[in-house]
Amino acid sequence: MPQTDPPAPASDSAFDVATAVTRSEGGGLSATLDPGWDVGGGILNGGYLLSVVARAAVLESPHAHPVALSASYLRAAAAGPASLTVTPGPAGRTLAHSTVLLSDATGPAVSVQATTATLTADEPAFSSPMPAATPLADCFSIAENAHLAPSSVSVPGLTRRVETRLDPQTAGWALGQPGEEPVLRAWVRFADDREPDPLALVTFADALPPTPWAIGLFGWAPTVQLQVLVRALPAPGWCLVEARASEIAGGWIDEDYRIWDSTGRLVAQSRQLARAPR
Repeated sequence: MPQTDPPAPASDSAFDVATAVTRSEGGGLSATLDPGWDVGGGILNGGYLLSVVARAAVLESPHAHPVALSASYLRAAAAGPASLTVTPGPAGRTLAHSTVLLSDATGPAVSVQATTATLTADEPAFSSPMPAATPLADCFSIAENAHLAPSSVSVPGLTRRVETRLDPQTAGWALGQPGEEPVLRAWVRFADDREPDPLALVTFADALPPTPWAIGLFGWAPTVQLQVLVRALPAPGWCLVEARASEIAGGWIDEDYRIWDSTGRLVAQSRQLARAPR
């Protein structure tokens, strides 16, 4: 059975407040989209929006966590009041499906196919190993080095909400030395020290700068479709995020994310299709 009341927020952190979903007296679901989670120019981050949708899906599910989300971004959602319509699909003892539509004052903005289940922290039979990343202490913060961002790009509010420490191995672009491959890697956590959970991983799965930046192609890359798979409950601490593009052509890019928790376990993956920076 769906939960009768919204689950209590994990904390009063900025993330929990910004992704809160409430039920009205008439039974509908609503949220207030926070402008502080933008990626430049007032455009809200796709991962943040998907976390709001994931909360609604969990609220209407007998299961506790989002495990597979497939989102189509119909247009840029505006900050402010939003409604969420959850249409239940097949459900069983181990998982449930639903379709969720997020609409702002103008109309539908994000359509999502959601699967919920109950995740564990059990040891995996196999887990893709964490890459040899630069230690956290030797990485540098985007928020604390805003001057390193391309002059044509405004510093997004997301970088003040999600603390991002870029790995120098894949951040030559920030020092005027772009690399040859569209690969980015960084350590991430919430700036207010809120610990990661499945909803946080959904936001982290779209938190890095666009991968074309790694080869010197700057500008924003609006997400068109985004799929996120949450594989396990993450351990407390920093997560390592790696994003990689396979091809940048014809005005389009793809991005594959992998996320490891502080123990080195793969806890989430994502793939998205986006418009290439102009």
